[in-house]
Amino acid sequence: MKLHPEISAELAEWIREQPLFFVASAPLAADGHVNLSPRGYDSLRILDAHSVAWLDLTGSGNETAAHLSENGRVTLMFCAFQGDPQILRLYGRGEVLLPGSTGWDALEPLFPKLSGARQIIRVQVDRVQTSCGFGIPFMSLQGERERLLNWAEKKGDAGLAEYRERKNAHSIDGLPAPLKAK
Repeated sequence: MKLHPEISAELAEWIREQPLFFVASAPLAADGHVNLSPRGYDSLRILDAHSVAWLDLTGSGNETAAHLSENGRVTLMFCAFQGDPQILRLYGRGEVLLPGSTGWDALEPLFPKLSGARQIIRVQVDRVQTSCGFGIPFMSLQGERERLLNWAEKKGDAGLAEYRERKNAHSIDGLPAPLKAK
């Protein structure tokens, strides 16, 4: 394990090469569920040496938003599936930026237009850590799955709003997840 003072230019370039990353968050309650979610598409941006953001798409749950609204804790993990082995973790405090908020308006232009975009998660990184990744297998990317984007496109804005109210308003532990900018 190696600690880094920041997301260096070298680490930033390596992050940009990864087609997939994982997001972990958890509620404060000891009996709450830890959430670990994969993220794909061209959805992550490195804002500076101590902050990142990703465009979060509508999905079957909204655990990360609920957890961040409660306590802010989040970890992002990247793994090298090609090239030299490496694992990179970014630990920090995240916030949920919803469409119409000042934060959203400032960051949204950095991302591609993806159907189903529901929020941007901005993370202030306070720990950058790499480890060997020797046990991570080699894998090849065949391409992005289009199913989520096609599903969101078919739902349309009204259908997505209804779906989020029904499926994304609370975490599996009952914590509220923000759906609209204040």
